[in-house]
This record gives sequence, structure tokens and C-alpha cells, in this order.
Amino acid sequence: MTADSTQLSLTPTTDGTSLRQAYSAFPSGVVAVCCRLDGELVGMAASAFSTVSLDPPLVSLCVQNTSTTWPRLRGVTSIGVSVFSSDQADLCKQLAGPAEHRFDDIDPLHAGSEAVFIPAAAASLSCSLYNEIPAGDHTLVLLRIDALHADPGVEPLVFHASTFRSLEVRKRVSQAT
Repeated sequence: MTADSTQLSLTPTTDGTSLRQAYSAFPSGVVAVCCRLDGELVGMAASAFSTVSLDPPLVSLCVQNTSTTWPRLRGVTSIGVSVFSSDQADLCKQLAGPAEHRFDDIDPLHAGSEAVFIPAAAASLSCSLYNEIPAGDHTLVLLRIDALHADPGVEPLVFHASTFRSLEVRKRVSQAT
């Protein structure tokens, strides 16, 4: 093997296309972030969702600074976060689309607060805003989980390589020792 065969060619981060491609190499969870505000359903889809902490119970998501929905959501006391199930890709796209059609044909669930949830989600988290951290062209939002419902039997929707995917259980091969 020559020294040149071990050389890795890196692209500068100023190349937005290459940067997006690198980001898409890592799968992330996809969630609906919703509430009822003055009788109106307000919500959006968000990717880059992640668990953060058990004590206190925190999750995070990233919101574009140009979002017109997040400023409305951030002011409520209870925000509903629904982890989309593997068969809800179209619903996720709908919640990422035009605001006036995001809740068409959706009968959201509620738990007696402003938070609303997408039916048949893998998990439903009633959250409150914990912190916001400016992060370039996005804001890193930390949400404190106040109450939840999860069904580990429901497969989550995953966003990877700029498309929606489902998880696959792989058979574990036992090693003889």
C-alpha cells in the first residue's frame, strides 16, 4: 500500500452542498412540535431531534432562524412533541408544508393543556421550554419533558440521506469463543 492510498481528500466547509451531504450521513429523529394557541392549531415538523438528559429530562431540536412558527410555539407553557411513526412520512411532509394546511385531515390528541399530539406517534412528550441557544442559522431548542407516553412497539420515522427511512432489526450473529 502506498502512502497516497491512505490520503483522505476533504472538502472545505464553505461548500454548502458537501456540508449538507455530510450532515445527511447521520440519521436523525423527526418530530411534530404542536400546540393549540388561542383556539388555533399551530405546529411544525422538526428534524435533528435528540435526547439530551435524564436529570432533568431534556430533549433538543433545531429550528431555522427564519421559522415563523417557532416564535408562536415558544411562548406557550406546554408544547406537544410527537415522534413520528415509520408510516407517517406523508404527515411529516404535511407539517413541514404551508402553515394553513398543516392540520388538514388531522384530529390531534390533547392531554388537557395547550400541547397537542399527532395520533399513532411512537412517543408523545408534553414539554416546556428550557433554553434556547443561538447556533448559526438555527436555534438549538432545549425542551424539558413534563409528561410523556411512549410505545416502544411502534417503529419511529428516521430522516437520513435527505429521505425518510424506517429502522431495520438486524439478526445478531453469535460469536463462538
